[in-house]
Amino acid sequence: MMTININNSNKKKSNNYSQLRYISSAVSVVFMLVAIAFLSINGLNWGVDFTGGVITEVQMDPTITMSEISPLLQSALNQNVNVIEGGEMGRWILRYAEPTTGIGIPDITEVLAPLSTNIQVLNTSIVGSQVGQELAEQGGLAILVSMLCIMAYLSYRFEWRLASGALFALLHDVLFVLGVFAALQLEFNLTVFAAILAIIGYSLNDSIIIGDRIRELLILKPNLAIADVNNDAIGATLSRTMVTSGTTLMTVSALWLLGGEPLNGFSVAMFIGLIVGTWSSIAVSTTLPEFWGLNARHYQVVELKKGGYED
Repeated sequence: MMTININNSNKKKSNNYSQLRYISSAVSVVFMLVAIAFLSINGLNWGVDFTGGVITEVQMDPTITMSEISPLLQSALNQNVNVIEGGEMGRWILRYAEPTTGIGIPDITEVLAPLSTNIQVLNTSIVGSQVGQELAEQGGLAILVSMLCIMAYLSYRFEWRLASGALFALLHDVLFVLGVFAALQLEFNLTVFAAILAIIGYSLNDSIIIGDRIRELLILKPNLAIADVNNDAIGATLSRTMVTSGTTLMTVSALWLLGGEPLNGFSVAMFIGLIVGTWSSIAVSTTLPEFWGLNARHYQVVELKKGGYED
């Protein structure tokens, strides 16, 4: 009687996993469509790294803080200004879009005069829009090449149905983060682009771990239904996934709260990407192979007529 109860409990738990996976996958598809819509309508709010602008390096009293510098610059330039520590006490790097024609670049020493009279402008350089466009093109190419390399690796390591789930999960994560940035019109700069690449690697790691477990179960339990195989794989790796994601989120949260304005975009992208990446690795990457009809036969060794074997 106890055995029957345990089996019924396990079956009920497995059914709950399946329902959650199917619902989450459907929600993910809807979110992807919404993200594409925002990207098409709003577009990304490109930062100075991609659009071009002015980079000014200044030296001032080490006691002056970023919170004192930013309001004066934003008021004088009428735009958001990235204020980044220059590596030495009192040295700051200011990044802002080039003012409209006729206004010219303001005198930074006059703008910051209320803070200190001892301000030195070490250098000022203008990044043209052509350079920014090249960065955007190279960034897009980098993502494309990385996705193609990942596709080749997954196709080699897994059967194509299982590989397609992991690849779709990566595409889902990238589109989701880009969609949020387009919807909220958050600045998209090189640090956010670096976060996108980090999210791809993080999500891929989770998908591979779950995919490996699915492949093992298909070989060990060939008569088990694919839905149950997926659910067992999720159950076996869930605690590891939650611990890894939780500790990483704690680190990213600390970076978000304490990293300051220059790292806000990176932190926001990483925070969203970690949550969505964990979600997609569990739900999306396992449901799509099931939809394609993945089963144990795709990992069985078949004897060839000439005496060889193939998987």
